[in-house]
Amino acid sequence: MEPKKYSSYAEIDHDLKILKVEREIHYQKIRLSVDKTKETFMPSKSLSFVGSVLQKTASGPIGTILKLAIPYAINWYINRKRGD
Repeated sequence: MEPKKYSSYAEIDHDLKILKVEREIHYQKIRLSVDKTKETFMPSKSLSFVGSVLQKTASGPIGTILKLAIPYAINWYINRKRGD
């Protein structure tokens, strides 16, 4: 394919605008495809309700305590002395 020859900056600008719109169209198609795929794998509404309750709990003070305590518990478990 031979490169296109332009005779003015207006032609270049016009082609760039077309390419920008085409790129946005392709991007939106990909986003729609990803969203449809996510919906396919989403759990039922009851499970999503449980997930939202857990998320609200994790974002509160209990969640903050757990976020601080879990790394210490894991570190303790890994570094504990094993009885031989």
